[in-house]
Amino acid sequence: MAAILAADVVGFSRLMGADEAGTARALRGHREAILPLVNEQGGRIVKTIGDGVLLEFPSVVSAVACAAAIQRMMAERNATVPVDQRMLFRMGVNLGDVLIEGDDIIGDGVNVAARLEEISEAGGICISEDVYRQIDGKVDISFADMGLHHLKNIARPLRTYRAHLGQILPLRTPGPALPDRPSIAVLPFGNMSNDTAQDYFGDGVVEEIIIGLSRMRWLFVIARNSSFMYKGRAVDVKQVGRELGVRYVLEGSVRKAANRVRISSELVEANTGIHIWADRFEGGLEDIFELQDQVTANVVGAIGPKLEQAEIERAKRKPTENLDAYDYFLRGMAALHRWNRDANNEALRLFYRAIELDPEFAAAYGMAARCYSQRKASGWMVDRQQETTETERLARRAASLGKDDAVALCTAGIAFTYVLGVHDYGADLLDRALALNPNLASAWLFSVWAKIWFGEPEIAIDHLARAMRLSPQDPQIFNAQAAISAAHFFAGRYEDAAAWAQAAIREQPVHFIATCVAAASNALAGHPTEAAEAIARLRQLDPDFCLSNLGDYFPIRRSEDAALWVRALEQAGLPT
Repeated sequence: MAAILAADVVGFSRLMGADEAGTARALRGHREAILPLVNEQGGRIVKTIGDGVLLEFPSVVSAVACAAAIQRMMAERNATVPVDQRMLFRMGVNLGDVLIEGDDIIGDGVNVAARLEEISEAGGICISEDVYRQIDGKVDISFADMGLHHLKNIARPLRTYRAHLGQILPLRTPGPALPDRPSIAVLPFGNMSNDTAQDYFGDGVVEEIIIGLSRMRWLFVIARNSSFMYKGRAVDVKQVGRELGVRYVLEGSVRKAANRVRISSELVEANTGIHIWADRFEGGLEDIFELQDQVTANVVGAIGPKLEQAEIERAKRKPTENLDAYDYFLRGMAALHRWNRDANNEALRLFYRAIELDPEFAAAYGMAARCYSQRKASGWMVDRQQETTETERLARRAASLGKDDAVALCTAGIAFTYVLGVHDYGADLLDRALALNPNLASAWLFSVWAKIWFGEPEIAIDHLARAMRLSPQDPQIFNAQAAISAAHFFAGRYEDAAAWAQAAIREQPVHFIATCVAAASNALAGHPTEAAEAIARLRQLDPDFCLSNLGDYFPIRRSEDAALWVRALEQAGLPT
């Protein structure tokens, strides 16, 4: 067994054609400079063949350390040479059986090292799986999995790994500055099935994801042409982040097995390499385009909230004296999600500050209006008339400024539907939001409430399934549970309504609407004790709540639904 390093010069024939004497002289100089690095690691030069060199080492750790040292040295030497005269080595390292013939070595171990060198990138190092297992945790270089490769004249496919060049080379070309908003690049998905016919499917998924993400106005998305420069390459996400100037990278793979296709994807913070989200999707080849649409919808819908949460956490770490409008907006989002009266007040203050810094910030107007929607849904309104008037001002401003902003339109839409009772206009804004971004979970959820107040509970339940699929780990799942409880109530399924309402209350005990549904549905389901307990909680949440002012709390459009609501709450014990 031996640790073997094979190396050769990239484009050597071109260099020789341009300057034969100078190239030969430079190669001799590089080989002389390499010798001390080889000796330092206890290795030896087995032989040189033209522009190539074969090295042997006592251990794979020594071989990889020497390869990295050589590449660093070559980067430093090349920095003083014109670009068209630079000499770049590519290297392959393998651990395998060899036959010794005098000072020479031959055999599969050498052949594999030579083939690994052929698939290495310029200035890079490619290693076999055996080497990777031996050096894991023992060298200060990380390696990216390149998948299985069919190497020339090697019988079985081999899993190979590529060194992250950013950890080897000391010279880095500075990339573009990060935009002033969240930024992402979607890399081409790797084809793990060794079936090149499946490339089109992965490329199609990536293109659709890029289009879907581009609909999020708050997100800076790298165009397809730039992302696809990395196709067929094993890349370091940190390097991608630097080269494209993005904060996040989405990468994935496609694998075909029999008549099934599996797509895996993961979202990574480029600067740290931390994985934020990952998921896997699977389907039959006969439904390949339907599966492509499903993957696109779920990836876009899932990473939107994850990116938002990651940005919120980043904003929390930012010194307060350096905040700009977007960071105030993010902090407002974080406060709003805490769902209590004090946090709601804090969120409103932060959204107003974002508006003050950027008077054209449509989504900030929409989220401020959403604060008032939350105040009404929780019984926190103090001056109903004044707060309703302010909600209308904010919602109209959001709709006016945000004609192509799905977040602004959907938050304005729920404000018009729920707080103001302007059903048709609110529903129109929600439809426009969904047309702009059909993968926005919050727009689907708000549309659920609109359908409930409209008297269309079955459609509401269909919309809710879409919302919950797009955001299955939503920390505010109680909103969806409250919505489905209300939909079941108005559909006449009182036991189901009571169960869902109780689930929402367990998650969020101060959810006013869920508690109302719990009281009404338990009353009509024949559970007077549970209904009375819910009424008692309602009176604690809002002592002014009674039958005579139900219309101020719930914008129910159909008279028969309104009559059912009154009768159920009256039976539960709500006073007049």
